[in-house]
Amino acid sequence: MRARTLGGSTIAFAVLVTGVAVAFAVGRFPVTLPDLATALWSRVTGTPSGLSPSVEAVVFSIRGPRVVAALACGAALAIAGAAFQGLFRNPLVSPDILGASSGAALGAVLGIFLSFGIFGIQAAAFAGGLLAVAAVYAVGSTIRSGDPILTLVLTGVVVGALLGAGVGLIKVLADPYNQLPAMTFWLLGSLSAANARDLVPLITPVILGAAVLMALRWRMNALSLPEEEARALGLPTGPLRLAIVAAATLVTAASVAAAGIIGWVGLVVPHLARFLVGPDFGRLIPASAMLGGGYLLLIDTLARTVGPVEVPLGILTAVIGTPFFIWLLATARGGWS
Repeated sequence: MRARTLGGSTIAFAVLVTGVAVAFAVGRFPVTLPDLATALWSRVTGTPSGLSPSVEAVVFSIRGPRVVAALACGAALAIAGAAFQGLFRNPLVSPDILGASSGAALGAVLGIFLSFGIFGIQAAAFAGGLLAVAAVYAVGSTIRSGDPILTLVLTGVVVGALLGAGVGLIKVLADPYNQLPAMTFWLLGSLSAANARDLVPLITPVILGAAVLMALRWRMNALSLPEEEARALGLPTGPLRLAIVAAATLVTAASVAAAGIIGWVGLVVPHLARFLVGPDFGRLIPASAMLGGGYLLLIDTLARTVGPVEVPLGILTAVIGTPFFIWLLATARGGWS
């Protein structure tokens, strides 16, 4: 088991490093790996790099913020997916299961409709995601049934559908020449607008939520057991479930607010991480973060280089994730734990 963990973690780290190197090096203005290493070393040590100003501008002003944003968003969606799959004991669960993405989408399109600036749109999306999951949890907690997890999931589906209807209504009312294209492009997911100012409001919630999930990693292992067994171990399942949902929602909402809706990362990556390092959350969360960050970096690099026009991330992740999802449906048998 220790050899498997070490080997799996090494592979995940290699994917992350590869994603970072490819993202910096590939583009319309190529940057060689030696130049990249020189630029980074110069920035760390404060010594002159000897590189042209255009190379440093590409590394630090253009691609640097986008690389960091892709890392944070990919890691956030992956660890949220791992947390929700463990919490609901189902391999088909993704980070938007409780309506976080739908709430963020409604907040974003409302911000675009009201002509907010970039920061206002991101703030509205972030608040919408948090409020949506809070509403789902509040409604689900008031409904008494034999299976609280099933009730929560069904409530998330219903509330998500309602929020989706709200998005559709705003799109109908929007200006078809300016606002509607902006809404459509945002809903498909993109990191083209990422800049240094976006990093703090993105990274801070991601670090906070990831820290909470890591702190609860051993309890999350026990919570993957049936409800009665988890309670028999002395776990306060209600408050613990709420803390996991809050932390996973926080990182999901931050990612969606910064990059729009990027599907499949939170569904596919946790399975790959589980295959590499096993189901223990102490290993699964770091591996998911590394794989998610590296995977989204590679997808983002492909999105901005595959054609003359940048392809939205949601399209590429769907093209890659759909075959995996079909395979998962074909092999799943009655739930997961």
